[in-house]
Amino acid sequence: MIVKIDLNIKVGGAAGQGLQTTGMALSKTLKKSGFHVFATQYYLSRVRGGHNTFNIRISDSPIAAMTESVDLLLALDSQSIDKHLSEVDDGVVVVDADVVKVNSSSESIFHVPMLKIAKDVCGDKIYSNSVSMGAVIGLLCLDISYLEEILKASFKKKGEEIIQKNISAARAGYDYVKTNYPGGCKFAVSDPGKKEKMMLISGNDAVGLGALAAGVQFLAAYPMTPSTGVMTYVAANADKFNVVVEQAEDEIAALNMVLGASYAGARSMTTTSGGGFALMTEALGLAGITETPIVIFLCQRPGPATGLPTMTEQGDLQFVLTAAQGEFPRCILAPGTPEECFYLTAEAFNIADKYQIPVFVLSDQYLADSLFTSKRFDPSTITVKRYLLSDSELRTKKEKYKRYKLTPLGISPRALPGQKGVLVLSDSDEHDEFGHICEDAENRIKMNDKRMKKMEVLRDEISVAKIYGNPDAAISLIGWGSTYGPLAEVVDILKAQGKSVNLVHFTHIHPIPVEATRKLFSKAKKTVCVENNSTGQFARHLKLETDVKVTETILRYDGEPFSPEFIIAALKEKEVI
Repeated sequence: MIVKIDLNIKVGGAAGQGLQTTGMALSKTLKKSGFHVFATQYYLSRVRGGHNTFNIRISDSPIAAMTESVDLLLALDSQSIDKHLSEVDDGVVVVDADVVKVNSSSESIFHVPMLKIAKDVCGDKIYSNSVSMGAVIGLLCLDISYLEEILKASFKKKGEEIIQKNISAARAGYDYVKTNYPGGCKFAVSDPGKKEKMMLISGNDAVGLGALAAGVQFLAAYPMTPSTGVMTYVAANADKFNVVVEQAEDEIAALNMVLGASYAGARSMTTTSGGGFALMTEALGLAGITETPIVIFLCQRPGPATGLPTMTEQGDLQFVLTAAQGEFPRCILAPGTPEECFYLTAEAFNIADKYQIPVFVLSDQYLADSLFTSKRFDPSTITVKRYLLSDSELRTKKEKYKRYKLTPLGISPRALPGQKGVLVLSDSDEHDEFGHICEDAENRIKMNDKRMKKMEVLRDEISVAKIYGNPDAAISLIGWGSTYGPLAEVVDILKAQGKSVNLVHFTHIHPIPVEATRKLFSKAKKTVCVENNSTGQFARHLKLETDVKVTETILRYDGEPFSPEFIIAALKEKEVI
């Protein structure tokens, strides 16, 4: 038997074969067993057919990236073997050879008659996925009791009979492995013992949780992969948190609804992806000139047009930076972990309210759909700051209220329509301090300067990028958003090889504090920006904003995320290391 503390499990098959159910149940089981878990999905935009995978990595230490080798492949169709057998290094391929045509004589292939066992034990082939789960747990030398607990929780709404049949099927698969696999199992994976209080959560769910913790009151969106998970998460908890969730008829309506709700005083957000955001750009300009605070969760996927709707990319940064007519301030945050999804989403609402601007939470399919074991978030650290004028402040105000009053910081006092003794005016045309339409040139300059002044104030307050590794390293890898996990692992690998490498990772994308950012690279002899796009959008943004010029770029735009192996191979090819 092979002793391993770092294992990759891949479930392969076609849409409709239960990959997600199987992968989720195994991920939850392995997390419950005490392991750190990281899981990703590769799926095509179709209801049935095509080749999909669910990848699960487990370790006894924190992980946030998927590596390219496979230790255990659960193949639900022949395409999974044809495509991924080469990735299996001294591992095992579990397949029902009675059902799946196997075009290989590899010693790694282990036949488990899942369909026959399901029929014999439960009288129905639909339980074959539970047989496969039991077989996987058996090959890992783990106790099956944790899987049984997960199956009980997963099928509790189906009734006791269904629960017991699934458990019986899983036990039968487990017993088959113990009886028929040489030595009884393949991997001697020892129980970690101490069970940390960790949760298994996706990036999208963490964003939804952050919005709820920040006091979101209204969410309007039109479903669009891969952003929809945030809307459904908030909707599922709307009654508990007194949130109104509206599925709009399209993205144009969605953002305009959010603007109306925010204007009335509700903390409001929308969720979308690139194609949906394209429809929102006119309303974004309305938010800019009316200085209405909004939060936009934009989850990227490869474009242009529909592109690769179920895959990942970081190709919308330049679009978000410049979208809508005219010039007005905006803020862009890009989380890289579930913790950052939670806390940055909450921060986005406070920034929006303070500066009365649109704030983007920019994610992508990789982060949105991946599952991470994470420490429980602490909602008590989140402070809701609305920056609204109270009724008592309005009563004691000596001058007439001006919604767009010129102030040293560019931030005008914000009252809400309907507050006693105050008239709140707003207009999509250029306006004066009271909100009346005004086309005077001098007024235009003052109002435009007022709005843009907020960007410089925010730039001084925004968080600086974080360094992972030795601050004085000779080589600085640069990343933003979801590339954090793979890049941090690259730093660990190269450090163990004696290389002088660190990671400068950006979550606060725009605006960027100039001098503080330049200092981060003062010791680096080489800088390498790693991005999921073809033009180095962040590298260009960094040069434009701070005059930091990167030495090299490593770009990937095939719809798949980075792995540590991919990045290291590229660094060697470019002779950086």
